[in-house]
Amino acid sequence: MTHLKLFLAAVLAIGITPLGIAGETPQFIVAGTLENRRIDEASGLQAGRGDVFFVHNDEKRDIFVIDPSGRDLGSFKLDGARSRDWEDIARAPGPNGPLLVIGDVGDNRARRKDVELFFFDEPRPDEFNRHHEVIHTVSLRYPDGPRDTESMAYDPSSGMMFLLTKRDRPPRLYGVPLATALAERRVEAEFLAEVPGFRPPTAQDILVQPGRGFYVSQPTGMDISPDGRRAAVITYRSLYLFERCSDETWVEAFQKAPIEIVGPPGTHQEAVAFSADGYSVYVTTERRPAPLHRLDLHPEQTPQRKNHKTFPR
Repeated sequence: MTHLKLFLAAVLAIGITPLGIAGETPQFIVAGTLENRRIDEASGLQAGRGDVFFVHNDEKRDIFVIDPSGRDLGSFKLDGARSRDWEDIARAPGPNGPLLVIGDVGDNRARRKDVELFFFDEPRPDEFNRHHEVIHTVSLRYPDGPRDTESMAYDPSSGMMFLLTKRDRPPRLYGVPLATALAERRVEAEFLAEVPGFRPPTAQDILVQPGRGFYVSQPTGMDISPDGRRAAVITYRSLYLFERCSDETWVEAFQKAPIEIVGPPGTHQEAVAFSADGYSVYVTTERRPAPLHRLDLHPEQTPQRKNHKTFPR
């Protein structure tokens, strides 16, 4: 077992692709460490204006603000929100400026008839250390029964909020228009497609991570780039990058094979976010101290942004 672990660590360190070929695949680097030690179960990560990121734990009402190196910039309570199982955070346009959206969508035992999304105004730098209020809550139900979900993102190209399930094989993609979510108190998400591109666990995964190895392919976080052209989905083993062509919907794009990047090192990655410019992907973990990893995309791997819908940063 020791030799197997050493071999797999070497594979991860040199960035061998799933096909065993070392190529031009971008590699994770350590951008820093989450400085605020109250972040002990990071489950959601979202870029905001001014080169900051918002982070939240799994089951608390605290939201933390960090810079791209993990330096602490402040924290605040979200009043008016319940915290049963916060799993992801997204950013979407609102009538008076950018909104942040907390997804209280976790459901490990698939028992919740309804989950909740909490919307609030994105704080400005001078507002990072005071309480903020939920301005809208919507209860969401799936059309085919309860689902455990840890991945949520807003798509600027379609104006949809997407949710990607964790325990279904393959994962299932649901959506609800942002306009509907903001106008209603209760909504039913639409089933859009299965997403088949996640590599199943291998015998090595199961041997190296007893118990958890069976679940290394399950989505634990998602983000869509500001121009709506890329989706990043993190699992316990790998980051998957999906690309959408300008004439495609995300339902079509999610049927294509993604780029898989094994890593970053660790077994509890649950938070992923594009940088505000879309040229890097950040990942952090539920453990403490939590490293903040960054993946810089090569220019040719980042779609051009002309004529694509976005909203002010």
